[in-house]
Amino acid sequence: MRFPLFGLCISGALLTGGVAYAHHGWGGYDASRPMTITGTVERVEWENPHVMMVIPFQGKSWEAVLAPPFRMSARGLSPDMIKPGTQVRLDGYPSTRNETELRAERIVVSGKTYELR
Repeated sequence: MRFPLFGLCISGALLTGGVAYAHHGWGGYDASRPMTITGTVERVEWENPHVMMVIPFQGKSWEAVLAPPFRMSARGLSPDMIKPGTQVRLDGYPSTRNETELRAERIVVSGKTYELR
Protein backbone atom coordinates (compact mmCIF):
# COMPACT_ATOMS: atom_id res chain seq x y z
CA MET A 1 0.00 0.00 0.00
CA ARG A 2 2.90 2.33 0.65
CA PHE A 3 4.31 1.94 -2.86
CA PRO A 4 1.29 3.42 -4.71
CA LEU A 5 1.30 6.41 -2.36
CA PHE A 6 5.05 6.86 -2.88
CA GLY A 7 4.62 6.59 -6.65
CA LEU A 8 1.82 9.13 -6.59
CA CYS A 9 3.98 11.57 -4.60
CA ILE A 10 6.93 11.15 -6.96
CA SER A 11 4.68 11.65 -10.01
CA GLY A 12 3.23 14.82 -8.49
CA ALA A 13 6.69 16.18 -7.71
CA LEU A 14 7.92 15.52 -11.26
CA LEU A 15 4.88 17.17 -12.83
CA THR A 16 5.16 20.20 -10.56
CA GLY A 17 8.86 20.53 -11.27
CA GLY A 18 8.22 20.45 -15.01
CA VAL A 19 5.69 23.26 -14.78
CA ALA A 20 8.06 25.36 -12.66
CA TYR A 21 10.88 24.76 -15.13
CA ALA A 22 8.68 25.73 -18.08
CA HIS A 23 8.08 29.20 -16.61
CA HIS A 24 11.31 30.95 -17.52
CA GLY A 25 11.39 33.69 -14.88
CA TRP A 26 12.87 37.11 -15.58
CA GLY A 27 16.58 36.36 -15.07
CA GLY A 28 17.10 36.20 -18.84
CA TYR A 29 16.45 39.92 -19.35
CA ASP A 30 18.94 42.76 -18.85
CA ALA A 31 17.28 45.25 -16.46
CA SER A 32 20.34 47.52 -16.75
CA ARG A 33 19.46 48.23 -20.41
CA PRO A 34 15.95 49.71 -20.57
CA MET A 35 14.69 50.20 -24.10
CA THR A 36 11.63 51.41 -25.95
CA ILE A 37 10.24 50.01 -29.17
CA THR A 38 7.42 51.55 -31.15
CA GLY A 39 5.62 49.95 -34.02
CA THR A 40 2.55 48.33 -35.47
CA VAL A 41 1.54 44.98 -34.01
CA GLU A 42 2.02 42.15 -36.52
CA ARG A 43 0.80 39.26 -34.35
CA VAL A 44 -0.63 38.79 -30.85
CA GLU A 45 -1.08 35.61 -28.81
CA TRP A 46 -3.38 36.34 -25.86
CA GLU A 47 -2.65 33.09 -24.00
CA ASN A 48 -1.12 31.82 -20.77
CA PRO A 49 1.45 32.02 -19.40
CA HIS A 50 2.09 35.45 -21.03
CA VAL A 51 0.61 37.55 -23.78
CA MET A 52 3.09 37.65 -26.64
CA MET A 53 3.27 40.03 -29.57
CA VAL A 54 5.48 40.57 -32.59
CA ILE A 55 6.38 44.11 -33.67
CA PRO A 56 8.73 45.18 -36.46
CA PHE A 57 11.38 47.54 -35.11
CA GLN A 58 14.59 48.75 -36.78
CA GLY A 59 14.32 46.22 -39.59
CA LYS A 60 13.75 43.18 -37.36
CA SER A 61 10.70 41.43 -35.97
CA TRP A 62 10.76 41.78 -32.19
CA GLU A 63 8.93 39.35 -29.94
CA ALA A 64 7.59 41.06 -26.83
CA VAL A 65 6.68 39.16 -23.68
CA LEU A 66 3.90 40.95 -21.81
CA ALA A 67 2.01 40.16 -18.60
CA PRO A 68 -0.26 37.13 -18.18
CA PRO A 69 -3.77 37.56 -19.64
CA PHE A 70 -5.41 37.92 -16.20
CA ARG A 71 -3.04 40.78 -15.30
CA MET A 72 -3.53 42.48 -18.67
CA SER A 73 -7.29 42.41 -18.03
CA ALA A 74 -6.86 43.65 -14.47
CA ARG A 75 -4.87 46.63 -15.84
CA GLY A 76 -7.71 47.50 -18.23
CA LEU A 77 -6.41 45.89 -21.43
CA SER A 78 -8.37 43.49 -23.61
CA PRO A 79 -7.63 41.49 -26.77
CA ASP A 80 -9.83 43.91 -28.75
CA MET A 81 -7.50 46.79 -27.84
CA ILE A 82 -4.33 45.12 -29.11
CA LYS A 83 -4.81 43.50 -32.50
CA PRO A 84 -2.64 43.27 -35.60
CA GLY A 85 -2.41 46.76 -37.05
CA THR A 86 -2.53 48.52 -33.66
CA GLN A 87 0.21 51.09 -33.06
CA VAL A 88 1.93 50.54 -29.67
CA ARG A 89 4.94 51.65 -27.66
CA LEU A 90 6.61 49.15 -25.36
CA ASP A 91 9.05 50.00 -22.58
CA GLY A 92 11.04 47.11 -21.21
CA TYR A 93 14.26 45.13 -21.12
CA PRO A 94 16.02 43.13 -23.85
CA SER A 95 16.64 39.43 -23.55
CA THR A 96 20.15 38.25 -22.79
CA ARG A 97 19.51 35.13 -24.92
CA ASN A 98 17.57 36.38 -27.95
CA GLU A 99 18.63 39.61 -29.61
CA THR A 100 15.08 40.41 -30.79
CA GLU A 101 13.09 39.68 -27.62
CA LEU A 102 11.84 42.21 -25.09
CA ARG A 103 10.22 41.83 -21.68
CA ALA A 104 7.64 44.62 -21.62
CA GLU A 105 7.15 46.56 -18.39
CA ARG A 106 4.57 48.96 -19.84
CA ILE A 107 2.61 49.46 -23.01
CA VAL A 108 1.12 52.59 -24.54
CA VAL A 109 -2.02 51.96 -26.59
CA SER A 110 -4.16 54.75 -28.04
CA GLY A 111 -2.22 57.31 -26.02
CA LYS A 112 -2.84 55.60 -22.67
CA THR A 113 -0.06 53.99 -20.62
CA TYR A 114 -0.62 50.63 -18.89
CA GLU A 115 1.82 49.27 -16.31
CA LEU A 116 2.22 45.52 -16.79
CA ARG A 117 4.10 44.49 -13.65
